[in-house]
Amino acid sequence: MIEVRNLCKHYGDKKAVNNISFEVKDGEILGFLGPNGAGKSTTMNMITGYISSTSGEAIINGVDIMENPKKAKSFIGYLPEIPPIYVDMTVKGYLNFVYDLKKCKLPRSKHIKDVCDLVKITDVQDRIIKHLSKGYKQRVGLAQALIGNPPVLILDEPTVGLDPKQIIEIRSLIKRLGKNHTVILSSHILSEIQAVCDRIVIINKGTLVADGTADELANNMSGDHKMIAQIEGPRKDVYKAVRNLPDVVSVIADMERGENIYDYEIETKPGTDIRKNLNKLVQERGWYLLMLQPNILTLEDVFLKIITGEHELKQALSEEQKKNIAEAVDKKEKVDAAAEDLRTVLEGIEAKKKAEAAAAEEADAEETAEAEGTSETSETSEAESDSEENKGDEE
Repeated sequence: MIEVRNLCKHYGDKKAVNNISFEVKDGEILGFLGPNGAGKSTTMNMITGYISSTSGEAIINGVDIMENPKKAKSFIGYLPEIPPIYVDMTVKGYLNFVYDLKKCKLPRSKHIKDVCDLVKITDVQDRIIKHLSKGYKQRVGLAQALIGNPPVLILDEPTVGLDPKQIIEIRSLIKRLGKNHTVILSSHILSEIQAVCDRIVIINKGTLVADGTADELANNMSGDHKMIAQIEGPRKDVYKAVRNLPDVVSVIADMERGENIYDYEIETKPGTDIRKNLNKLVQERGWYLLMLQPNILTLEDVFLKIITGEHELKQALSEEQKKNIAEAVDKKEKVDAAAEDLRTVLEGIEAKKKAEAAAAEEADAEETAEAEGTSETSETSEAESDSEENKGDEE
């Protein structure tokens, strides 16, 4: 439905968009991400024909936006970052104006009513737009994009200014629209992109740097093969047993969650799955597995790694550098193991000290009790002796 081929936009010597190419299939919702100044809005403006490109092509439903802009634009519903609304008009008057502007052929009254119901602005359709809240103005902007029921929707920050309830409603609406429309959605709210979009494209400094689903990007970006297991059981025994499982590279247990409950960060060999073995181990030992989750990068982590260039650094490492890193990791694992052994020894010493202190305290208590008993016996004997002497004197 949408094809972007080698799209470029230059302003003098500055390359705002540099050779970007991607496709969006029918019925797909594409998330379009990038930091401020990355070229997102410029790209979307070129795709919609709002500005011309320096070179490259933007094909909408088989029509080049530059060669036949009128026909290509008839397939597009566009919501820019700042909604193109006339604030002195009523909502209904403005939507009628857009209807005429787009030369829409659908039944006027029914179509406008359906659009108003869809974006939930029916109750304000007779009000002047400038008197509406920012959230309602954003909804009016979305309504104008839907006039004519275009097959392609390009939405630039559609939830700006909406409250949490309205954001959820618009997300649900976009999801529904994605069943019958091709959608490009740009947003700075990464959770919104992750919740709504089927695929994600990320650009940085005018260049496309990532393309794929959220899971694909997370898996490609993460060099870790880790999971977090929360297990209830003797920490020392759990640590050693888990560490000895096949395919386990390292175990870290430094987060205490309760009595005998720890979080164990388990790193495994690439391409392995220890979940079954771990579950079997816990059951056999009579411990409890309270939580098990993979240590997966969030979309926010992926986004930050990409725009800071961290993933490029990893890819550019030489074999010698990778070997040095592997050796450093191995040394760290040995240090962690030694630290774990030392911790066990210290715990043993501490337990021994506590036992000795308790024994000494018990011995002191016994000596005190004996001393008090001896004193009482002596006092009783003296009292009996005095009584006998007094009795002798009386006789």
